[in-house]
Amino acid sequence: MSSDQQELFALPTEYRDLQAEARDLAVSCADLAPRADEADSLDVGIRKRLQASGLARVVVPARFGGRYERVDSLAVTLVREQLAAESSHLDSLFAMQGIGSYGIAVGGSEELQREWLPRVANLGTIAALGLTEPHVGSDLKALTTTVVERDGKLVVNGHKSFITNGGDADFYCILAREGHGYSLVLVPADTPGLSTQRPHQIIAPHVLGDVILEDVEVPIGNRIGEKGKGFGLVLVTLATFRVSVAGAAVGMAEAALREAVRHANSREQFGVNLSRLGSVPEHLASSWADIEMARSLTYRAAAAAARDARGNLHLSSMAKVGATEMAARVIDRAVQIMGRFGLVRGGKLERLYREARPMRIYEGSTEVILDSLAKQLIRDQH
Repeated sequence: MSSDQQELFALPTEYRDLQAEARDLAVSCADLAPRADEADSLDVGIRKRLQASGLARVVVPARFGGRYERVDSLAVTLVREQLAAESSHLDSLFAMQGIGSYGIAVGGSEELQREWLPRVANLGTIAALGLTEPHVGSDLKALTTTVVERDGKLVVNGHKSFITNGGDADFYCILAREGHGYSLVLVPADTPGLSTQRPHQIIAPHVLGDVILEDVEVPIGNRIGEKGKGFGLVLVTLATFRVSVAGAAVGMAEAALREAVRHANSREQFGVNLSRLGSVPEHLASSWADIEMARSLTYRAAAAAARDARGNLHLSSMAKVGATEMAARVIDRAVQIMGRFGLVRGGKLERLYREARPMRIYEGSTEVILDSLAKQLIRDQH
């Protein structure tokens, strides 16, 4: 076997170095994670450490202060795998800088890009994307938020709900109905008429808020891309970042398995080590195999998305479903192995258990993604 063949399924050195860099950041935030992961607003300490690391530059193109010429889905996925293993708050802050600003990076005017993206890259500005509404979730085309041109301005009206970074973001990229299409509009958080509320919190606390827009006026230049073409910008954002959710899920599952192995190796029951008792060895081995299978698909999908995000959305979708469902199984097994110790409030495994559940819903629920994949499979067979 040649050296090239031996490296066929190995990450190139630059990506392994990035992994190590992200792992170092995650470990450095371990002392803050229990507090930050229970917070409903941005943790100042986590923000400062992410800012000092420079890793937020991974989610912005190089010409605006980023690290890569264009956002690299594999790089984003590898970073999220490491960060999510330690802190969901850290992972979310990193990911949302990209998700909230990517529409600007690929569709915004030069003026918008130069005004906002360098500050996203250095974490001087917090980004958010406004899609979901109180009565609109997966069916985004049913949204009711509107934008119209009036007196040389764009006027936005609507209510966005369950928005990550809602209340703490410095700007929101809002998807709104405009005429017969949908436009993406950048609305700074301090614009008159924009207000935020925090009526909801989820089982794994999250920086989450509702954004209310009442006759909010912004310059026409704040429309991102062409009038009525904003839906395409949202789709390319999801295509680029969806696979990174799979990376985060793999990281969380591996963290849970480490906790389970540590516990099983240190505890004795019925005169034998727990790691050799009953079904425990099978649970451990099955979890390891599940993680490695999910990781393989995730890396493949992320590399494909880096080449052509829209063209390989099916792989990203498969990875997202496979890895998040896998994480739920592995973390549940870990709780079972640790028994009452896995249920202790405030413990790392208990945090992971709660944090894994929303991943099967946000950025495309399992059922919605599987329905889309089935339609594509059937269509492609004709």
